[in-house]
Amino acid sequence: MLDVKATIRALLRIVERLHKAYPHRRFTLDGRLVGDLGEVLVAQSYALSLLPGLTRHHDARAAGGRLVQIKATMKNALTFPADHVPDYYLGVRIDSGGHIHEVFNGPGRIAAKAVAGRRHPKTNLHSVSLFALNALSKNVPKPQRIRKRRGA
Repeated sequence: MLDVKATIRALLRIVERLHKAYPHRRFTLDGRLVGDLGEVLVAQSYALSLLPGLTRHHDARAAGGRLVQIKATMKNALTFPADHVPDYYLGVRIDSGGHIHEVFNGPGRIAAKAVAGRRHPKTNLHSVSLFALNALSKNVPKPQRIRKRRGA
C-alpha cells in the first residue's frame, strides 16, 4: 500500500524547492489535490468506505449506511456547501507531516450552524474557520461521530 504520509512529505519538499527557485510564487497544495488527499487519509483512519469519484454531496459511507462529506485543508479554514447540508460532515486539517487533525466530526446539521444566516456565495462553498468548526464539534455526542478504525 502507498505510504500517503511519506508522499505528502515528498510533495511538500518539492513545493519548498520550487518556492526557493521562484520566491514570488507560492506553489501551495490546495484545492482538488488537498481534498483528494484528505479523503484518502480520512478513509484510512476512520471506519469509512469511499464512494466512487465525484459522487454528488457525499464522499464516503460509514457503518449503518451513514453518508459522509469529507473536507480537508492545509490552511486555517474549511469549506461547507451552500446548496445542501450533508448527512455527516468530517473536516480535517492536514499538517506538513501528512497527519490529519480532526476539526469537525458529526451530523452536517450541527456543522451548518457555522454558516447559518450567511448569503449564498458565488462559489457555492462557505469558508468556515477551523476554530468555529472545532467549537461546534465539541457539542457532538460520541455516538453521533464517525468512529476511527482500530489502531488509527
